[in-house]
Amino acid sequence: MRKRTVRNGLRLLLAALLMIMLASFYHAGLAELLSLSWGAEQRFYSLGIFWAAAVGGYGVVLAAFGLVLSPGHRDAGVRITPLLLVIVCVVALFFYLLVSSITSPPEERMQPGSTITI
Repeated sequence: MRKRTVRNGLRLLLAALLMIMLASFYHAGLAELLSLSWGAEQRFYSLGIFWAAAVGGYGVVLAAFGLVLSPGHRDAGVRITPLLLVIVCVVALFFYLLVSSITSPPEERMQPGSTITI
């Protein structure tokens, strides 16, 4: 196992997880922060998911090749366990955010006869 290659693949996988979290849970806040229009916010979301999938797929392929390749001479001091623990924590955070977004109270509904200012 070539640990440096596996570590780089896991780093890309971690980056993809963070991009998915930003694009899916915080796209409205980032759009407000960057003063994006509604169309630009949708584009930010779709590009975020696309690039997260691309980077994550490359990370998985790189980690798989690292598992198959023979170890190099510089792999003795490389540690993978801390990065795996960070990935597990980020996945747990993702599922926490998912559950909290599903179980959050619904927004207030408009009363009959009220108007919308556009």
